[in-house]
Amino acid sequence: MIATILNVVLPVFIVMGAGFAAARTRLFPAPAVDGLMVFTQLVGVPCVLFTAIVDLDLGAAFDPKLLLSFYTGAITSFAIGVVLMRRVFRRRPGEAVAIAFGALFSNSVLLGLPILSRAYGEGPLGPNFAIISVHAPICYLVGITTMEMARADGQSLAATARAIGRAMFRNALMIGLGLGFLVNIGHLPYPEALRSSVEMIARSALPVALFGLGGVLSRYHLRASLGEAGTISGLSLILHPLIALTLSHYVFDLPPDFVRACVVTASMAPGVNAFLFASLYRRGQAEAASTVLLATLLTIFTASAWLVLLDTLLPPG
Repeated sequence: MIATILNVVLPVFIVMGAGFAAARTRLFPAPAVDGLMVFTQLVGVPCVLFTAIVDLDLGAAFDPKLLLSFYTGAITSFAIGVVLMRRVFRRRPGEAVAIAFGALFSNSVLLGLPILSRAYGEGPLGPNFAIISVHAPICYLVGITTMEMARADGQSLAATARAIGRAMFRNALMIGLGLGFLVNIGHLPYPEALRSSVEMIARSALPVALFGLGGVLSRYHLRASLGEAGTISGLSLILHPLIALTLSHYVFDLPPDFVRACVVTASMAPGVNAFLFASLYRRGQAEAASTVLLATLLTIFTASAWLVLLDTLLPPG
């Protein structure tokens, strides 16, 4: 079983490692890495999400118990992270929120999708896309609202609402999801030529995104803030999926594919969005960068452990 799990997880990180090495050795310069990430974030991954949502059985995939299982774990981990940053590490309120955001925002697309699909095929992808479809709105809503309430120079309620709206609706991933819902719910025509073109782009997106993500991570360093980074990594990689497993499997008794989607997605490291959120407020940037790098490295081992546990609890087939 261990060899099988490693064959699922390692290729994802080998592609990321190739991007990391290519960028660190300047074989792939920084502007080229930025170009890859622009393609994946503005074109490639939105096409992946659009393609998934446009044919998704929304009634079957959107189970409130699934979303409650995942986001209870995310928000609980975030809240504990804020408290620990304040009480244990003596961080200022805004810094505590910025650093703890890493425990809230899982890398559900660039890491979660390839690992989940390699491990279990197409079955859990429907529930996974249900989680992803509300991931940015919920996480940005919680993160931005908490930040504006916590920092001393916080904005007015109206300004906070505008900031939340900009963060959500200028996001290309949200646009891809929104268009997919529009075509799906509205039963709009979707010509075969257009479908084939979008699917061609979508097929290229995740490998390119993984390579580019490795290049981006090469810019970060594990600084002296290992205590903060290790704490948030633990909340993200252990506590969040543990709560997700407890609720989805033991409390709500969801179908196996729903449990797999919930737990695997919850067990992913914080994405680059954690660093971007800290950069937006210019608080805790070094700690957020360290968290992204450390948690991504640890995901090789923790994701493998969660897959082993899931296969023990819910044997495939």
